[in-house]
Order: sequence, then structure tokens, then C-alpha cells
Amino acid sequence: MAITKTPKGKATKASEKDAKAKAAKKAALHGTHAHAARKVRYSVSFHRPKTLRLPRNPKYPRKSIPHAPRMDQFRTIVSPLNTESAMKKIEEHNTLVFITDIRANKRQIKDAVKKLYDVQAAKVNTLIRPDGKKKAYVRLTADHDALDVANKIGFI
Repeated sequence: MAITKTPKGKATKASEKDAKAKAAKKAALHGTHAHAARKVRYSVSFHRPKTLRLPRNPKYPRKSIPHAPRMDQFRTIVSPLNTESAMKKIEEHNTLVFITDIRANKRQIKDAVKKLYDVQAAKVNTLIRPDGKKKAYVRLTADHDALDVANKIGFI
């Protein structure tokens, strides 16, 4: 098709379509990405690019209900100890002696004594006996008497 000019000097619609078609032909032959420059790398080691990491958005909870407390006050304190030496501790040092769970720590033992017997513990000393059980010496504050608490528990 030859370019035909109208009296005012403008190209016709046919010539515009013709130019567009030639540009498309050229792009198809050469490819649109033919002259892309290669990325310059300044390091010999390749580091994987940091991509988008979405937070977990589960469709359902993996546990149906939360677990009950594994170490409550009834599990922490197994039994009170009423040996001769324990009685001496009760009378002379205002101290109660308990056999406790092996995994219980001093804070848990202190809280358990407070919840079970309504007394305030001043300090807790623990040891693991040769038979593998944990023994706790619970020293009570001055306003609580260990002898009264032992009577209330019922082992004197």
C-alpha cells in the first residue's frame, strides 16, 4: 500500500495500520527482550533473594482445647512427711516437710502450700533423696505456726 495523502497533508488510516503491522512484525522477528543487559554481580557467592514470607493463618486450631495445667497444687505436693526429724523441724524451726513432685520447682511448691493450707511460706529448701523423690522444707512466716498447720492437715 502506498501512502496516500489527503488534501490537508495527513496520512490515512490505512498507512497508520500499515506502520503498526510492520512494527509488530519487527518485534516478532527480533523479540521484545533481545537487548536486555545482563545483571552485574559483584560477589562470587549467590544469595537467594528475600521474598515475601506471610504469617501463619491456620484454617483450624491444631489443638481443640488448651491443655489443663500440668503442675497444679495437688500434683506438686505428694504428701507431708512425719518422721522424727520432720517433727523436730515443725516444733523448733517452724518448718513443714513435704514429699513433692520431682519436676516441681521452689516457686511452685511455695504457691501450692499457700493454696492448700492458707499459710505464707518464708522460704523453701529442696533436696532429692537417694530413692529419687524430692523433699521440700517449707519455712513458714512468723505469723503462722507450723504445729497448728500440721494439726489442721492431720498428721500429728
